[in-house]
Amino acid sequence: MSTQLSLGRVAWAVAAKDLRIELRSRVVINQVFPFAGLVMVMFAFALDNDDVLTRVAGGLVWLATLFSLIIIIQRSFAVDTADGALEAQRVAGLEPAGIFVGKALAVMAQLVTLEIMLFVAAVVLYRVQLHVDGVVLLVTCVVSATAGLSFVGTLYGGLTAGSRGRETLLPLLMLPVVAPVLIGATRATESAFNSGGAAVSDGWPWVGVLVVFAAAFGLGGILSFGSLIEE
Repeated sequence: MSTQLSLGRVAWAVAAKDLRIELRSRVVINQVFPFAGLVMVMFAFALDNDDVLTRVAGGLVWLATLFSLIIIIQRSFAVDTADGALEAQRVAGLEPAGIFVGKALAVMAQLVTLEIMLFVAAVVLYRVQLHVDGVVLLVTCVVSATAGLSFVGTLYGGLTAGSRGRETLLPLLMLPVVAPVLIGATRATESAFNSGGAAVSDGWPWVGVLVVFAAAFGLGGILSFGSLIEE
């Protein structure tokens, strides 16, 4: 019980610390948000077809999210490694699982905020329509997919934190792993939007895949993050 409380306290403290740093620096607001918005606008100009844009809107939202995730993860671990915070946390004996969960929660909070903006942009730019029966599916998809992306990003961010060339190594390692999230989230979002005649019921099996993926990498990160940051 004390271990669980310790893990929870560490996770909360790490998440709060990362979010405070972001609120002060405003990197996500001033750089990541405009970058993601620009990606959405570029997709709109590149495809230049309302029917195509409506059909692929879900995939474009998640692609923009994935590109932004790389920047957020690199920023999160660059701050910790630059001032030795990650090493200090390890030397201080903080529960590595708590550090992992805390950093993942901070990433998840930033991603959810970003995704809200992206879905609004999809409605405005791509003219997608979200019906009431698709809202629950979309919210569940966003939560499960974002959790999976945050766990994977944090896990591989810790793996590459002390490596040379981590800016290029992180996407090379992470992108193939998150392919199931990209596929599952895209299919579920298309069902929520009724894109291409997809029914809302078609999206729930894909949400199940996202939940399993998030649970697997969440558990894997909790068990292995300590050994990763020690190397």
